[in-house]
Amino acid sequence: MPVPQSRRSFDGYRVRAVRKQLGLSQAEMAKSLAISVSYLSQIESGDRPITGNVLAALATHYPHDWSAIDPSETETLLSDVIDACSDPSVADVVSDLSDIERVIRQHPLIARRLAALYATQRANLAQLRALDDQVGAEGSARRLPWEEVRDWFHAQQNYIDEIDRAAERIAAEFADGPALRRIEARLRDRFGVRVAPIAKGDSAIRAFDPAGVLHIDPSQPAESTLFSVAYQLARLEFGELIETIAARGSQSSVGRQLLGAGITNYAAGALLMPYLAFRQAARECRHDVDQLRLQFGTSFEQTCHRLSTLQRPGALGIPVFFCRVDMAGNITKRHSATRLEFARFGGACPLWVVHEAVAIPDRILVQLAETPDSVRYVSMAKGLVKPSNSYTRAPRRYAVALGCEERYAPAFVYADGLRTDSSATPIGSSCRVCPRADCDQRAFPPAASDLHIDPDRRGRIPYELRTTP
Repeated sequence: MPVPQSRRSFDGYRVRAVRKQLGLSQAEMAKSLAISVSYLSQIESGDRPITGNVLAALATHYPHDWSAIDPSETETLLSDVIDACSDPSVADVVSDLSDIERVIRQHPLIARRLAALYATQRANLAQLRALDDQVGAEGSARRLPWEEVRDWFHAQQNYIDEIDRAAERIAAEFADGPALRRIEARLRDRFGVRVAPIAKGDSAIRAFDPAGVLHIDPSQPAESTLFSVAYQLARLEFGELIETIAARGSQSSVGRQLLGAGITNYAAGALLMPYLAFRQAARECRHDVDQLRLQFGTSFEQTCHRLSTLQRPGALGIPVFFCRVDMAGNITKRHSATRLEFARFGGACPLWVVHEAVAIPDRILVQLAETPDSVRYVSMAKGLVKPSNSYTRAPRRYAVALGCEERYAPAFVYADGLRTDSSATPIGSSCRVCPRADCDQRAFPPAASDLHIDPDRRGRIPYELRTTP
């Protein structure tokens, strides 16, 4: 159908920016947009306009990347309405572009109201999760320092640009050779610090003597030793910058100390896994964590965590979620660049594969899961054991999980063993906000519901849910 002239845009450089961000060739992007390579080349060079059909294809296939850099109000409205009309939580998805264009052209106020209502619905879900947080925090009116730090990292999208770029510059200065030897050499040559074994009987895994000795527990795995040495180098290289950022991020003394330690951990990971090199390697191996950890000398958990930090503007990674769960089901680390939101207090959904992984160390489990909003995720989980240095100290056992939305499955090696055309495991973020009425694993009812109890009849759970309108 003819495209209104007001939406004929010559912003082809934006298309080129998206393609380069994602590391796609013109042939790969042209195929996803259902246009020829020559047509795409002419768009990128500004010789041909971006028509409504191409814009809709961009919004459909690259919603996060395109909407993040597209400033046009009309184009943004089209993208928002497409997003609302394709929400899988509502039956009868509107997929005909001509119908959506007709609504925007003939009824622009209705289109704007639809987009606004959808945005409000998403905001209400976020508010409901915030209520869940308050309930989980047992009514505490004040955040604890560790909660403040956790929320700060979430607000930063788990990416600290100043630290990341500074670490990348230093990593580029390292000489060739094993990473541990390179970092020890920089500690010695630049700061006069040598590395030595920790004293027998000392339970610490790392202890720094300001006189110039970094003591390391020799019983810890090699990748933990490497991270401990990188942590100390990060403290010395970025001390003032870390203090400045921590002071901006927390008002309390304890909060600043905790945040400073968290930022230093981030910096150590950035030193060992420099952003652009790590992102490129992740794309090449389709985010195979074992391949990446062997290439960069890091642990499985450290590598998963680094994958969740690939949020640099102009060089994004695929949006993933990452979390760590202990034996009691508590989520002790979390970050999500996807629409999946973790409950910030208590445990995760018992149907999620990460709980099974805790009980089966050193084995990777995969799962196709679906949240109540009908979004599907490919999840990978692995149980891990951190050894202790004594029989009298039990090893630490936990599991880490990494995943992405189903539409990114081609870039996620763990999706290869899953049939994405099959049914998915229904999961939720927390029983308090999960609306599923037929879940056999429900621990307690959702907040927005009425309970019906029949003394003469009982199902898998001792009540029936009746959602409050």
